[in-house]
Amino acid sequence: MTIRITDDFDPDRIAQSGQCFRWEKTEGETWRIIAGKACLYLTSLGDDLYEFECTEDEYENFWRQYFDLQENYQNIRSRIDHEEDPFLWQAAEQEKGIRILRQDPWEMLITFIISQNRNIPAIKNSVELLAEKCGEKRIDSKGKGFYAFPEPAALAALPEDDLKSCKLGYRCKYVHAAAEAVSNGDIDLWSLLVADETSTINALTKLFGVGTKVANCVSLFGLHHVNAFPVDVWIRRVLDEQYPDGYPYEKYAPYNGIYQQYMFAYYRHKD
Repeated sequence: MTIRITDDFDPDRIAQSGQCFRWEKTEGETWRIIAGKACLYLTSLGDDLYEFECTEDEYENFWRQYFDLQENYQNIRSRIDHEEDPFLWQAAEQEKGIRILRQDPWEMLITFIISQNRNIPAIKNSVELLAEKCGEKRIDSKGKGFYAFPEPAALAALPEDDLKSCKLGYRCKYVHAAAEAVSNGDIDLWSLLVADETSTINALTKLFGVGTKVANCVSLFGLHHVNAFPVDVWIRRVLDEQYPDGYPYEKYAPYNGIYQQYMFAYYRHKD
């Protein structure tokens, strides 16, 4: 089905924004996107038109929400004053098209535990290996096989040798502990969808191997708390160089996480 999207929407920028690791550009302007148990071929046709290779029900009930298409990102960008904050205005203008995907909190928890001190190709490789080890095999709309992201119980039951074979290194014990905690009900990730940010970060950082940065990534990318503000080496540089007197969190609430993505992408692309 063909959809016209006139708001900010750029699949290339989303794919490069460090929030998703199961996107693959297949040919031309087509992306193959795996999210949980679903798989979509998305093609940019130009003139704000996009081909979603799915049914209308699949689009309305899953993919529209996944891409956060009910939110107006142009309005969010318009809150930035060019005179007061020329840096953030320029970053948002250059990187417009990024959207905060509404991804599964369980998948994001494991993904960002895996992401610690690793580059994107290594993260993607480990995620795919995990899916192949204990994820459900499914068939996409073109008849090509893929593996859904593993369920918590399946990952918790994965033998240690199999877990190690997914090239997780020291993160093996963190992944196993998180899978057990979710599978056993020690933490209810989905209840955190409606929790405040302090409660969310406190709950997530109680998990073995989950620090503040990973917790904020899960909050932003898995729970869609768009005011969450993960600080990595790139954002630390932004804060040090662009906001030496302090970044105005309160002024930019409740969209600090979206602005963080503009700044993160802008700094990565300018070097």
